[in-house]
Amino acid sequence: MATIYSKFKGRKTSAALLTAAVYFILTCTAFGQKSGQKWHFGISADPAAKKAHVTLELSGKLPDTVVFKMPVWTTGYYQFMNFGKNVSDFIATDESGNELGFKHTDQNTWKVAANHKAVKLKYDVECTRNFVGGNYIDTAHAYFSPAGLFMYQDKNIIQPVSITVNKYPGWTRIAAGLDVAGSDSTQYTAPDFDVLYDAPILMGKLEKLPGFTVKGIPHDFIGYKMAIADKQGFMDDIKKIVENGSAIIGEIPYKHYVFLGLGPGGGGIEHLTSASVAFTGNGLDKQAGKMRLYSFLAHEYFHTYNVKRIRPIELGPFDYEHGSKTEMLWVSEGFTVYYEYMIIRRAGLTNAQELIGQLRGNLLNYEKKPGHLFQSATQASLETWSDGPNGRVADEFNKTISYYDKGPVLGLMLDLKIRHETQNKESLDDVMRTLYYTYFKKLKRGFTPQEFRKVCEETAGVKLDELFEYASTVKEINYHPYFAYAGLDIDDAWKKLPGAWSGITAKTQKDSLFITAVEYDSPAWKSGIRVRNKIISIDGQPATLAALQALSTTKKDGDAVELEVEQKGNLKKVKVIFGTENSRSFEIKQMPGPDALQTAIYKSVFDPK
Repeated sequence: MATIYSKFKGRKTSAALLTAAVYFILTCTAFGQKSGQKWHFGISADPAAKKAHVTLELSGKLPDTVVFKMPVWTTGYYQFMNFGKNVSDFIATDESGNELGFKHTDQNTWKVAANHKAVKLKYDVECTRNFVGGNYIDTAHAYFSPAGLFMYQDKNIIQPVSITVNKYPGWTRIAAGLDVAGSDSTQYTAPDFDVLYDAPILMGKLEKLPGFTVKGIPHDFIGYKMAIADKQGFMDDIKKIVENGSAIIGEIPYKHYVFLGLGPGGGGIEHLTSASVAFTGNGLDKQAGKMRLYSFLAHEYFHTYNVKRIRPIELGPFDYEHGSKTEMLWVSEGFTVYYEYMIIRRAGLTNAQELIGQLRGNLLNYEKKPGHLFQSATQASLETWSDGPNGRVADEFNKTISYYDKGPVLGLMLDLKIRHETQNKESLDDVMRTLYYTYFKKLKRGFTPQEFRKVCEETAGVKLDELFEYASTVKEINYHPYFAYAGLDIDDAWKKLPGAWSGITAKTQKDSLFITAVEYDSPAWKSGIRVRNKIISIDGQPATLAALQALSTTKKDGDAVELEVEQKGNLKKVKVIFGTENSRSFEIKQMPGPDALQTAIYKSVFDPK
């Protein structure tokens, strides 16, 4: 740790110090930091009602009117959730129990006439969304996302907070990433609301897997219905993930860490000292299942660094009312995908070909969708609030991409470029360390897009105009020179595929044939056929999946087929003229006779020892 820190020590200038000081002053002013307030929340689970009962005791220096707000989103999930809609039975009193008047001015705002007195709140929150960013209660466990439970005072999030979590009878454990107050596991503290909102709470009939330490720091895995057969073997692998993930930066920035297993479901969200992950132990008996789960866990763990600490400047302090938008999610999320693959490879949990296959999967997802012709990685980052993290996947014609796909490919290319230009002495790891020690550790803030680019170019020792153009535009990517730096060749040549091509994918559902996908600009697309159309007949014969699939061999380029389809309740006959499909495989293989530098780079990235 000391060695890595000293490497970047000289980069802090007096101008940088001034920038940090101005940033701190502006932050405190913008968010209205006040002193002398005491915030204490209480929370109780009500499985029968599927509600959380929340209390707040607020005392100290208060204005005439206290404006309480419920966040509209939670960090790590860049979508508006409008948590205020789940609040009911709101009551405000003074410290003597006298009711205080309030106005519920919009879905997420309550204005309480405090008259400088202490305020006590009681309200209920509906907990019916079984999701890592939501709140959920059933008869055996509860998961609480604090941004959807605890109100803050408008423009006053820089306040210490304490919480009491009331145990529910018969439930065995409470797990959270928050600091425990004293020895009582029901009492927690947070230095401010950013930390509070970033620390979900899991409670119920939970299982605790064998813990481990890395550099003396305890790590636990506590969850619901995890169904892991080889618990010790699983945790031994998770320890390898933590060891290799933390080794990239060189220090562990927390005092304790816990993986919170939410049970069956999907999704994961990273936090400062924990990760919320929905999963079961199913599939761990096969390598493919292990790779999926270990990549998932490595992704959420590395977010402990990349996004929670190495972060775009917009991501903290957070704007819980309007959302915190940034163009840098292709780095914060996309590079984390790249590093999830790197971490499990360096941990010895995958091999070189599996790693290449993972990266090729992202490349295919990006290149095979028409969105890559219309939306850049920076645009996808900014527009995720409306498009969703994977783009507008429900659109008939999807003009969006996922930064989860383009980001890791750009991360690989940047890593290989830096290694090539520095004779394999520097890498993307050095970029991440510089960002961590310079902006998080020294300047105590996030980085701007310009600062990120400056660090990348200083590390590489050359300008990186082309790479950053690939990030900010839809320019077609020339993969060859970048992959060649590691002695790899990629087959991106267009090839004609055999058989007649319509562009239709369909499936049988309830004895009917429905179209599930129509490739953009394909013969079927040009004929007006769209997703969810029902095919009634094919050349006058009843439509079956077998008959549709047979057309690729019985027809040829230029032949026609008449399809009777049902579109929005109306029957329509459509003539489709078959074409020939052109496709690119993007197969990635090692080049024959690589030179010494190519061999060294390949081994460093794909075959580390």
